[in-house]
Amino acid sequence: MVIRPGEEWGSATDAPADLVVRGDDAELAAAMTAARPDSLIRFLPSGSDFARSIGLADAALDDTTEVRGIALPVDAIRIGTDLAVNVAVLGIDPTRVAAHHRRRGVRVVTDGKETFVGVATTVVIANGQFIEGADLVPRGHPGDGWCEVQIYALAPAERRAMRHRLPGGAHLPHPRIVTARARTVEITTTGKGWPLTLDGHAAGPRSQLQTTLIPNACRLLV
Repeated sequence: MVIRPGEEWGSATDAPADLVVRGDDAELAAAMTAARPDSLIRFLPSGSDFARSIGLADAALDDTTEVRGIALPVDAIRIGTDLAVNVAVLGIDPTRVAAHHRRRGVRVVTDGKETFVGVATTVVIANGQFIEGADLVPRGHPGDGWCEVQIYALAPAERRAMRHRLPGGAHLPHPRIVTARARTVEITTTGKGWPLTLDGHAAGPRSQLQTTLIPNACRLLV
């Protein structure tokens, strides 16, 4: 089931968690990769941007209490055999892109439609809302059945001002940040591969990338 505007997200449950995951976004994604799609996961976040999207604070190290509450169905992004629960960044992280970073050729296709052909520094595919605490995707929702796509084609002189607006989400709209919503994204870059980061962790350079949204990848117990 995909959450739509005005609908309640999640359902009450008395069931115990099938597993408990402690850590950051990448550790949650790894657990989701190994778990059954209907698994009920209790997430005890530490340094997690995804947790902020769903209103979870960092857990205490000694937190072993059992929870009965709401089961939230959450989406994930599949990249080959990997999952990302929060965000995939191809190119330079938007929070770090600076005047000296060169734009390079890239083609982006979303849901079979050519969305961008030109030069850019970064392509973001987001399931969550935040990156390093900044409000990267103000309308991002990890249970709405969509990825939010952003393509950063800013000129060097525009990047510093964009970074200053990024923490509060005021960097959008911008004439040189192309945005789209999609369930599948295909990216082809020119020249050597661009650095890929999944949920804050380096995943090696890529010159081609295909991602697919996985709706209801698991349920989180909150």
